[in-house]
Amino acid sequence: MDEEQTSRLFELADLILAVGRHIQASKEAAAESGTPMEGAVMRYIDRHPGTTASAAAEATQLISSNFSRAVRNLETAGYVRRDVDRQDARRVLLFPTDKAQENLQRLRTAWSHLLEETVADSDEIDAAISTLRNIEARLVARTRGGAG
Repeated sequence: MDEEQTSRLFELADLILAVGRHIQASKEAAAESGTPMEGAVMRYIDRHPGTTASAAAEATQLISSNFSRAVRNLETAGYVRRDVDRQDARRVLLFPTDKAQENLQRLRTAWSHLLEETVADSDEIDAAISTLRNIEARLVARTRGGAG
């Protein structure tokens, strides 16, 4: 990889982190999502209801103890429900509760309001979503494949 490509990729990563910090730091987001770790776990469970704990931990890149603590806190707060897998009683499946759905809707509303004046063009939104989904999918695949 040449120096220009390295610089551009660094800038991309830095901008992604900066945007994430702005979103996470917004008062609306902070009030709705608990800790950043719990928020990441909750959003994954919301997007993948019935996921296993191991799949969610892997996808969120959390070590086992941190992931377990986040799920316990979310369960205690009434946001996550654990069900035994009917096909394999050794596995536990994670589901968002109605309370979680209400909370996530408030978070969606808060984040949408935060971004609506800065990113209003539908094509720009769609392009950004597509690009970031592809980046995330490739990073997850790389992690699962053990590539470093």
